[in-house]
Amino acid sequence: MPQDKADGIYIVPLRPVYRAGSRTDRGRRALRYIRRFLERHLGGKVLIDPSINMYMYSRKIERPIRKIAVRFTKLDDGVYKVTLALVAKR
Repeated sequence: MPQDKADGIYIVPLRPVYRAGSRTDRGRRALRYIRRFLERHLGGKVLIDPSINMYMYSRKIERPIRKIAVRFTKLDDGVYKVTLALVAKR
């Protein structure tokens, strides 16, 4: 069972998204993977900020970001708000 955390930062690796399925579906799979990853590690419902969506699609649907740093904040019992923590420059 995950620990009860109030806030923090996670770096979500998105390598499994690139390896599975078709190339044209990677962006959608990346967002679903982020949600599942955070639900597994936080143990509650996750509300994703639209800035994460815009950052993921900044390189188009076929080439999403390989890693993403997200900041989570606890809103209520078992409900977390997730925002973009750092914008990595290439």
